[in-house]
Amino acid sequence: MRPPSPPSCRLGVLAALLLSSSPAHATPSSDELVRQARAHEAAHEDDVAVRRYMEALELDATAEDAWLGLGALRLRLGEPAEAERVYDAALQRVPLLRRAIAGRAHALWAQGKHAEAETDLDAYATAAADTTALRELAAWYGQDGRTPAQLATWRRLLETAIRGGDAAVEHEARRMVRALVILTDGVDPASSPTHADATRRGLAQIARRGG
Repeated sequence: MRPPSPPSCRLGVLAALLLSSSPAHATPSSDELVRQARAHEAAHEDDVAVRRYMEALELDATAEDAWLGLGALRLRLGEPAEAERVYDAALQRVPLLRRAIAGRAHALWAQGKHAEAETDLDAYATAAADTTALRELAAWYGQDGRTPAQLATWRRLLETAIRGGDAAVEHEARRMVRALVILTDGVDPASSPTHADATRRGLAQIARRGG
C-alpha cells in the first residue's frame, strides 16, 4: 500500500491544477480582443491594434465591433481602399450592419469615388433615419456642385425635423432650402414648375419659402 502523500505535495498538485485552468491561459474572446485593440489604438500602437481586430474576426466572423473598428482604423491610417475591402467583407458576413454602409461611403469618398459614396451614404441615412448623415450627404452634394440634389436632401431634413419636432434643425433646414431654391431657380421643378397652373404656382411659392 502506497503511503499517503504529504500535505505539501497535495497542495502543490492542487495549485498546478488551478493554474492550468486559470483564465489567464484561456483564449481571449472576440470582445476582449476588440477591447485590447481599442486600447492599443488609444496608445497609438496601430499595428498591434490591427492584429487584435483581425484575431477577433478569426474567432467570430460576425463580430460587428471588430469589423467597424478595423475599417475605421484602416481609414484613419490613410488606407481607404483597404477600408473599403473591410466594409465589403463585413457586409458579406453581416448584411444588416448598417454602419458598415456608412463606413464604406467614407472610404469611397476618400478615394474620389463620389457618386458611389453618395449612393452609400444616402442608403445608410434612409435606412437608419440618421439626420447627421443626411446633413453630411447634403454637404457632399454641395462640394460636387450638385445643387438640386443638395436642395432635395435639405428638404428631406426639413420634413424629418418637422415630424420629429426638432425646432433647431427645422429652422436651419428652412434657411438652407430658401437659399438653395434661389441657386436652383429655373432648375428645381418644385419652385419653378414647367406648367404653372394655379396649383403649381401655389406649390412653387411654398417651395421658395422653404416649406
